[in-house]
Amino acid sequence: MQISDVTETSETTMAPSETASHQFQERTDIRNVAIIAHVDHGKTTLVDGLLKQSHIFRENQQVGELIMDSNDQERERGITILAKNTAVNYRGVKINIIDTPGHADFGGEVERVLNMADGCILLIDAAEGPMPQTRFVLQKALELDLKPIVVINKIDRKDARIDQVMEWTQDLFLELAKTDEQLEFPVLYAIGRNGVAMHNPNDEQVNLEPLFETIMRVIPAPRVDLEAPFQMLVAALDYDDYKGKYAIGRVVRGRLTPNSSVARITRDGDISRQKVNLVFTNRGLGRVEIAEAQAGDIIALTGISDANIGETLTDPETPEALPTIAISEPTLKMSFAVNTSPYAGREGKFPTSRQLRARLYRELETNVSLRVEDGNSPDEFVVSGRGELHLSVLIESMRREGYEFQVSRPEVITREDERGHLTEPFEHLVIDTRDEFIGALTEVLATRKAQLENMTSDGNGNVRIEYKIPTRGLIGFRNSFLTLTKGNGALSSMLIGFEPWLGKIGSTRMGALVASETGTAVTYGLNNAQQRGDTFIEPGTPVYEGMIVGLNTRPADLVVNVCKEKQKTNVRSSTSDIAVRLTPPVLMSLEQSLDFINNDELVEVTPKNIRLRKRYLTQHERARAREMD
Repeated sequence: MQISDVTETSETTMAPSETASHQFQERTDIRNVAIIAHVDHGKTTLVDGLLKQSHIFRENQQVGELIMDSNDQERERGITILAKNTAVNYRGVKINIIDTPGHADFGGEVERVLNMADGCILLIDAAEGPMPQTRFVLQKALELDLKPIVVINKIDRKDARIDQVMEWTQDLFLELAKTDEQLEFPVLYAIGRNGVAMHNPNDEQVNLEPLFETIMRVIPAPRVDLEAPFQMLVAALDYDDYKGKYAIGRVVRGRLTPNSSVARITRDGDISRQKVNLVFTNRGLGRVEIAEAQAGDIIALTGISDANIGETLTDPETPEALPTIAISEPTLKMSFAVNTSPYAGREGKFPTSRQLRARLYRELETNVSLRVEDGNSPDEFVVSGRGELHLSVLIESMRREGYEFQVSRPEVITREDERGHLTEPFEHLVIDTRDEFIGALTEVLATRKAQLENMTSDGNGNVRIEYKIPTRGLIGFRNSFLTLTKGNGALSSMLIGFEPWLGKIGSTRMGALVASETGTAVTYGLNNAQQRGDTFIEPGTPVYEGMIVGLNTRPADLVVNVCKEKQKTNVRSSTSDIAVRLTPPVLMSLEQSLDFINNDELVEVTPKNIRLRKRYLTQHERARAREMD
């Protein structure tokens, strides 16, 4: 281990756990760096390149793409959901790399792992430039005083506008920087997919060596006190069937060996003495056991089975708690309840309220941005999260695990300000699309209380429109957006805070086509339904009374019989041999289903199916509910 002494002077600002009686040293054999960016700007692809070029894989080892995105949903959605650590070796120095999510819904993941880093690589798309999530992750990094390296990625894109993006990036730093030092940062240009980085866009494209060298030069070595009592903040948890629960974090001071006793300090300040079994560090994509961990190391340890994120592990003789990680509060909530449809219990392994409750409360151990409360009935739970994507990832994970339940439409979480006035969350919405769609988008967003803040054009028909909009106004907008732009657009949003409630936002959705009876959908019945609107199901689909089978062309709900067979007669028809041809149904994904439903509707989630339904299944119950409203 390479260590250089740092002489303390009276002008030195000491960290909370530092004392003048100890000598602080630099761990020159380590760099801890986080990679941060907006979603889909290429973080995970760049990490793939760093891993491959650091030769951590055997020559005969088969390695795919997006190595770090090991979660099934991450690969399918093309986004990072869980923050992960890896480590590479460059010229005798271990570089711990923390790959973070770029979507604001997983901001809780970003906030807690940035505490482990000393610097960050900010990745920005050469065409899109800084986006709302770029602002979010950079703001968090600068608040923690992390040293930034800016990488303009995907410079080979046909629509790349490097100079404009660089100007936007400098404006962003001017807005967010806390000190003059933070305005000075190195800039590299990269094509992450090809594994190349350059100091200038026109330099020869060779490899990622310029990025490795910049990390070594710019990211500071950890300043540590090796002789002080051990102290570590739990920033993440992991689990496997062989070793049990892993508590993951950075050693703030001191040393730790396997089989040591530690004090666990909870968020509430309760202290318990526990024993560490094994200590691991990252090497490539795997973990290796080590005989001793030292301050500055990012480690995973086993034996603390009840450890939780935000707790401190420390020397039992001098138990001192570290500041807990501040995580932004949720903005959306929805109810999770036991499935009450006629098909309940047929498709899931875990259909009961006890199983649902245990699973939701277990999620709190690792999902720090989530909140779970018991609902109005024993079969209902209120789950709060950072956004629709945050909640839909949880729903999809539970569905794949075999759980069966029903969820309501997402609602915003409101607050009262100090004067007792109602406030609601607002978001900064950025839309990139073609200029021909501006009129239709403006009209729809106006009904959702959006306020236009900025609009820029590149002169080639591409526009960027920026709005301030209540989070309520975004619920259900993504489906409309795809239709309005005919798929030629991208949108991104970021929470900007709570502001006064803007009043009611009317529903712009048409009515639902609702099944009138339980049975199996047939071609004749669906053909009749398609005369009234779009259908969501195919012939042969089991349906029940109250299930939503399509979208009406009129504002009111319409009850249809999709199980109705053609009347059989003994009179031969001249058209009897002409087959009925149905329009292909609109098949709804989980996110589209959550976007689609109104307050009087639910999404039924099972391992095999996602169904839309009315909260009250029979026409009589729905009529009575309307009267009571």
